[in-house]
Amino acid sequence: MSLLRIVLFALAIFAPLPAAAQTMNYEQASALLAASCGTDIDNMCRGVNLDSVRLKECLRRNGDSVSPKCIADYPRAIGAIEQRVTARGMLSKLCNWEMNHLCSQTKPDPVKGLQCLIEQTKRVTPNCGKAIAAAGYR
Repeated sequence: MSLLRIVLFALAIFAPLPAAAQTMNYEQASALLAASCGTDIDNMCRGVNLDSVRLKECLRRNGDSVSPKCIADYPRAIGAIEQRVTARGMLSKLCNWEMNHLCSQTKPDPVKGLQCLIEQTKRVTPNCGKAIAAAGYR
């Protein structure tokens, strides 16, 4: 079997893995972070806010003492959290038309506007639907 066929076969087998990582929600990411890094954070980063920049800096400073499990899982957990934060920030831009046309009566109240968007998922544009899903609301 040629090297190209082996590479293509490996890509076909492992292609679904990134999609599974993208579906990690806040609860799963937080649970992974707590399970893998909780002890390290308690021991070395006590009092540090759980914002990703400060926590990352603290763990980097104490890199010699951080557990291998934390080193392995931290990027995946923080990456999932940051992905959700970014998606939620883009939601209003990608669903602007829907907010103006389908949910205009709730537009002044962001919570009610979001509830309206979620209820209207069958009527929203594909980009808005993807944004709602990426933000973790569906």
